[in-house]
Amino acid sequence: MPVIYLFSAVFVVGVEQTLQWKYGAAGILGLLLLSIGVKAKSPVVSSVGAVMLALLVSGPALQ
Repeated sequence: MPVIYLFSAVFVVGVEQTLQWKYGAAGILGLLLLSIGVKAKSPVVSSVGAVMLALLVSGPALQ
């Protein structure tokens, strides 16, 4: 069981660092809002975070 926790922690840190490197503070804020919304079971907060991340990822394709 501790191995699963270790792998999940490494994955989360890796995703966070990739977002920070590629999308800056807005990416981290979107990920934070998404995770807070899911944990708090708030569809509004999680939707805002998901839309933020979607706009950041699809931004270059829309220009």
